[in-house]
Amino acid sequence: MEVNILSKIVVTCAWPYINYVPHLGTLIGSVLSADVVARYYRSIGDEVVFVSGSDEHGTPIEIEALKSGLHPKELTDKNHLKVVDLWKKWGISFDNYTRTESTVHKEFVKDLYLEIHKKDHIFIQEVKLPYCLDCNRFLPDRFIEGKCPECANEEARGDQCPTCGNLLDPKDLIDPYCIICDSSPHIKIVKHWYFDLSKFTNHLRYFTENNKRLSSNAKKFSLNLIKVGLKPRAVTRDNRWGIPAPFPGAGEKTIYVWFEAVLGYISATIEYFKERGEEKRWKEFWLDKNTKTLYFIGKDNIPFHTIILPALLLATGKDYNLPWSISSTEFLQFKGEAFSKSRKIGIWIDEALELFEPDYWRYYLISTRPEKKDTNFSWELFIEKINADLNSNLGNFIHRALTFVNQNFASSVPKTQALDSYDKSILQTVEKSVAKAEQDLESCKLQAALRTIMGISRIGNKYLNEKRPWNLITTNKQKAASTLYVAMQLVKTLAITLEPFIPFTANEISSLLNLPDQAKKWSEITKLLQPGHRIKKSKPLFNKIEISGKELQDRLEKAKVASSITFEEFEKLDLRVGKIVKAERVLKSKNLVKLTIDIGTRETKQAIAGIAQHYETKQLEGKNIVVLVNLQPKRVFGLDSEVMILAAEDDKSISVIQPDKSIEIGSKIK
Repeated sequence: MEVNILSKIVVTCAWPYINYVPHLGTLIGSVLSADVVARYYRSIGDEVVFVSGSDEHGTPIEIEALKSGLHPKELTDKNHLKVVDLWKKWGISFDNYTRTESTVHKEFVKDLYLEIHKKDHIFIQEVKLPYCLDCNRFLPDRFIEGKCPECANEEARGDQCPTCGNLLDPKDLIDPYCIICDSSPHIKIVKHWYFDLSKFTNHLRYFTENNKRLSSNAKKFSLNLIKVGLKPRAVTRDNRWGIPAPFPGAGEKTIYVWFEAVLGYISATIEYFKERGEEKRWKEFWLDKNTKTLYFIGKDNIPFHTIILPALLLATGKDYNLPWSISSTEFLQFKGEAFSKSRKIGIWIDEALELFEPDYWRYYLISTRPEKKDTNFSWELFIEKINADLNSNLGNFIHRALTFVNQNFASSVPKTQALDSYDKSILQTVEKSVAKAEQDLESCKLQAALRTIMGISRIGNKYLNEKRPWNLITTNKQKAASTLYVAMQLVKTLAITLEPFIPFTANEISSLLNLPDQAKKWSEITKLLQPGHRIKKSKPLFNKIEISGKELQDRLEKAKVASSITFEEFEKLDLRVGKIVKAERVLKSKNLVKLTIDIGTRETKQAIAGIAQHYETKQLEGKNIVVLVNLQPKRVFGLDSEVMILAAEDDKSISVIQPDKSIEIGSKIK
C-alpha cells in the first residue's frame, strides 16, 4: 500500500441547525459520514482538520425560540452544549466543533462580505417582500410557507422547497401564510443587498462539469440550476437574530444564514489554529492547492455547497481552494416520511443512545447509508445487522480466535514454521480486501468499504471452519499454530480497518490484542503480529438483541414521553373541564377557529385553535372539552389566545378531547 505522508486534508460536514437535537438523518447525512473519512485519512498518515459547528442563526432558531419563550441566544447556548456532549458520546472526532456565534466566525464573515462588496459583487435592490401585519415583521425564509411554484409541495419555505430542493424567494410561494400566526401576508417594498451570482456562471459550470468527485445527485442538480440560469441572491435579511450586515447603510439587517454558515468551514479552521497558537497555518489548508477539501452533506444542502460557496470564494479574488469532493446523501426516512420533531416521527441522537451503544448505531447507519436513493429506517433490519453482522459474524470470529489462543497457546501469538498455500491465500485475499476498502473510502463509498472490511471476518470464520484447529490441536499442533497465527493477523487487520466505522469496538479489539498506539495506524496493517506477542483474555464484543422491532419502537415511544415532562412539571399544569359557548371562523384563515370557553369562573377565556378543517363551528358550540388554563397568552393571527384546548391528532383527523360523562364545568383534571 502506498502511504501519503502528511498530505493536508480538510474534512467538513454541514452545520446542523441547533434549534433542537439532531436526528439520525442528520447524523448519517453529514456528521457520521465525515467522521469515518476523517478517521481514515488520519490513520493513513495525513494531517486532517475536521471542522463543523452549530448553526445558531436564521429563522429556524428564531421560530423555536419564539415557541419556547426564550431569547435565541439562550436556546442556542443550551442546545450547543448538549450537542457537543452528544458528539463525544457518538465518537465524532472533530478537531473543532464551533458555533456561528463564535467571534472568529462573525468577524470573518463580515470581513469577507466587505471585501466582495468593494469588488462590486454586491448591489442594492428594492424588492417586494411579504410582511405580516399581525406579527409586525417581514417574513423571510422559514417564517413563511406556501405551495412550491415548481413541484406544488404545499409546505415549501421562503428560501427553499424541501421536496424538490429548488431555491426560492418568499414572493414565489403560492398561497403563502405566516407560520407564526397563520395569516396571509401583505407585500411591502424593502431595500436589500444582493450577491450577483450570475457573474460566476461560467466558473461554476466549469467547476461542476470537471469535478469528478461530486456525487452524481450533486452534479446533476447543480448543472440543472446553472442551465435554468443563476440569478442574484439576497444576502441580507430582516431577521432579528444573526450576523449584522456590514454594508454601509444596512442598518439592523443581518446576513442570510446560508450565506454565512457555508463560510464557517474556513472560520472554524482559522479558529482551530488560532487556539493552537499557529494563527497563519489555516492558509495551508485553504490556499495551498495541494490540500484537499472534502464536504459531507444531505441532498437538501447541495446548491449552497456547489453554487453559493464556490461563488463566494471566487468573488474574493483570492485563490481559495474550491471543494475537492462533495459527498451528498439522499434522505434517511422513518416509515416513508421525513423526520419531524413536531410530529414525533423519527429517532434523535440522544434517544438512540438510550437504547443501544453508539457502535451499534454507527454500524447500522453506515451499512445502510442512503447513497443512491432515499432509504427507510427499519427496526427489523437494525436487529438483523446487529445480530447477524456484528454478533454472529464479527464478534464470533474474534472471540473464537482469541479464546483458542488463550486456551491453547498461553495467550501468545503462536509460532509457526511454514504456512501452506491456503494460509498464504487467506493473507493475500485480506490484503486485496484492504486495498479495495481504501479505494472505496477515498471515493466516499462508505457502504461498500464497510461491507468489504466485514467480509474479512467472514473469510476468517470460513477459514477456521475449514481448518478445524480444535481437531488439529491434538493431531498436528504445528498446523493448528499456523492456523491461529493467520487468524490473529486477520483480527489485527479488523482492529485497524474498523476504527473509522466503529471506533469503540475497534479500540476494544486493539486492547485485547495489546496493540501499542503506533501499531493502530492503517499503515501498520502489513506488519504482522510476531510469534510470542501477548494478548489479553477474550470477552464477547456484542450482545444479541433478543426483542422484536415492535418492542423496540414501543420503548422508543415510551422514552419520548418519559423525556418530555416530569411528574412535578405535570402537576403545574392547570387542566380543567370547559364548555365552548361560542365558535367562530377566523377571517382569512384556512385553519383557525376562535373559541369562547366557559372554564367555571366568572369570565370566559378565548382560544385560537387550528381545527377549522375538522369541525364546523355549530358542531363545536356546547361541547364540554379539556382546557389548559395556566398558559401565557399568545398572539395568533392578530388575536389573543388565552387558553389551549386539548385534542388528539393522527395522519387524517383531529379530535377534541371530551369527558365521557357529565361533570361540572371548571372541574380540575388530575
